[in-house]
Amino acid sequence: MLAVLIARVDRRVWRRARLTIAAWGGLLAFDAARLAGFSRVHDWLRRVQAAPARSDAAAEEVVWAVDEACVWYFARVACLQRSVVAAWLLRRHGFAAELVIGCRPFPFESHAWVELDGCVVNDRPQYRTAFTVLDRL
Repeated sequence: MLAVLIARVDRRVWRRARLTIAAWGGLLAFDAARLAGFSRVHDWLRRVQAAPARSDAAAEEVVWAVDEACVWYFARVACLQRSVVAAWLLRRHGFAAELVIGCRPFPFESHAWVELDGCVVNDRPQYRTAFTVLDRL
């Protein structure tokens, strides 16, 4: 019984480690791609579709891994970078994630977040009502 529990914990720890490493790589790739302009990142993310089958990772684990990678990243990570990577990684694991970019006119502020089935998964839910949606990818 204890051996089965340890095996489950070990699988979860390794899965989270792999997800965090993939997210860190995604942050690095975003920084490299940003040099070519955001339009390239925008076009690329628009083409990325959700994987046909979901992996064993839960959406919460993927979002946690992206947040963890942001903590250990060597530069400050803005909401757009964090959300692009979260949407990409969620799609890679079979979730139909949407990147949402919005703004508020006064005082001016822009923000990006990720939604699954209309629910904000990587930020506060009130952003859906506080910001006017400019784009959904």
